Amino acid sequence: MVRAVDALAAEGDGRRARPPIGHPLMAPNGVSPVPSRTAADRELRLVLTGLMLALTLASLDQNIVATALPRITGELGGLQHLSWVVTAFMVTSTVSAPLYGRLSDLYGRKPAYMVSIGMFLIGSALCGLSGSMDALIAFRALQGLGAGGLIVLAQTVIGDLVSPRERGRYQGLFASVFAGCSVAGPLIGGLFTQYVSWRWIFYVNLPVGGAALALIAIGLRPRAPPAATRLDVSGIALLVVGTCALLLLMSWGGGVYGWSSAPIAGLAVVTGLAFLLLVPTERRAVQPLLPPVLFRSKVFVLAAAVLCLSTMALFAAAVFLPLMFQLLMFQLLMGASPARAGLMVAPMMGGVIVASFVGGRQVSRTGRYKLYPVLGLFAATLSYAALAWTVHAGTDTLSIELVLMLIGLGLGFVMPNLTTAIQNAVAATELGAATATAGFFRSLGGAFGVALSGAVLTLQLNTLPPADTSAGRSAAQIGRLPAPQRAAVEGAYRAGLTGAFSAGAAISALGFLVVLFLPELPLRSAPGTGGEEARPGLRPGPARGLP
Repeated sequence: MVRAVDALAAEGDGRRARPPIGHPLMAPNGVSPVPSRTAADRELRLVLTGLMLALTLASLDQNIVATALPRITGELGGLQHLSWVVTAFMVTSTVSAPLYGRLSDLYGRKPAYMVSIGMFLIGSALCGLSGSMDALIAFRALQGLGAGGLIVLAQTVIGDLVSPRERGRYQGLFASVFAGCSVAGPLIGGLFTQYVSWRWIFYVNLPVGGAALALIAIGLRPRAPPAATRLDVSGIALLVVGTCALLLLMSWGGGVYGWSSAPIAGLAVVTGLAFLLLVPTERRAVQPLLPPVLFRSKVFVLAAAVLCLSTMALFAAAVFLPLMFQLLMFQLLMGASPARAGLMVAPMMGGVIVASFVGGRQVSRTGRYKLYPVLGLFAATLSYAALAWTVHAGTDTLSIELVLMLIGLGLGFVMPNLTTAIQNAVAATELGAATATAGFFRSLGGAFGVALSGAVLTLQLNTLPPADTSAGRSAAQIGRLPAPQRAAVEGAYRAGLTGAFSAGAAISALGFLVVLFLPELPLRSAPGTGGEEARPGLRPGPARGLP
């Protein structure tokens, strides 16, 4: 990884513009505190390596935990607690993402990032020590509070250091990290679960996170905060309350409680009131958590909406396909080991990596970013429809994995390039808030995707006879069911997954329609500047070459 960072830094050495005033590597008076180009390059390499390790933490957690969840829930209380393990992490990581972004704008990237990684590591250690399902859920919530900043702050720091036009040159390095974790994560999770203990899926975060923390502490120079900072306490409170209520509503609705029940109605009221009050609160705030100026940018609004829809579609496959189809159905009915079952999701993630790498390089070369999300969402729509058909028809595993790879290729063209578009369109002073707010909507999209797919799947499972449903609470019991009952369970899962992937196709199609209206602005060739969309008379045109 260090050699890759060195090579990439050397490649971009002659292309990077001098950091502007206000940049994290510049003093407030505009004089660089770095004594020489060699020292500056060395610090950049340290920061990039630390960011890659932090992204490794985020990527590993998304892949390694999912593989071991059936074994964890079977040991600590049963599959009925699975949703709580996922929901606790999802709620806290979603809520904390915009907080980290805005706090980094006000107080600096370095302290925000160190708090994020430190809290994630504490939560990971406590998760590994959990002796009950309640403890695991609580510590997963703590882990999520740290995880909310891992990706958004990495993207924000890169936005400070690298221009949007040049950023595609770093996509290969990012892609290699995600590629390795996408393949190694399920394998490590399966091997730990099968041969050591599921607790090691959390302990493995400690050495990686410790190295990331050290590199960022050494390499990332602190930035002096603005002369006057005022934390938007009211906005934070309303966002936390509204988001928690919304995510609990989606997680509990139709499962723990009926959609017409009093708890769900109460959560809906709390959600509506919190977000309604948030709008005037943010307009009055001196330094708002969610700056209203962001929502006056057409690029930001449309790109954030497409990110939300794309993540909804991705999570339909990334969560329920490997966990409830490949792990439960293949593992129990076809005899696959946890390690082998974990690797079955690799083709989709590999497709995401290849598309991210190729798309990022092409965006750097051409200066154009809109074409790739358009093509990617079109391909994802067709692929999801094909996946729904293959699951319904009961085709072989190879056919399903080929379709998964195509889904990954399609969605891989979407997310990195839309993040670049957002960072290119906003002012440097709003970079953290814009990146984190986009991450917030991306996380909400993932939650909506999980909730939607889960509701469709639950609807089908509820059609099973009571005996089959009660037996389905335990993975071991499902595997021991008599052939007729086991076939009924398999049929219910197959019907539920077909419906979930059909919904994924519809969501991808909606994202395709929205992205057609996305404006395309020329990508800037210098880091730390922004707000080009606000410049009067600017029109998208042919991008100029790198300086």
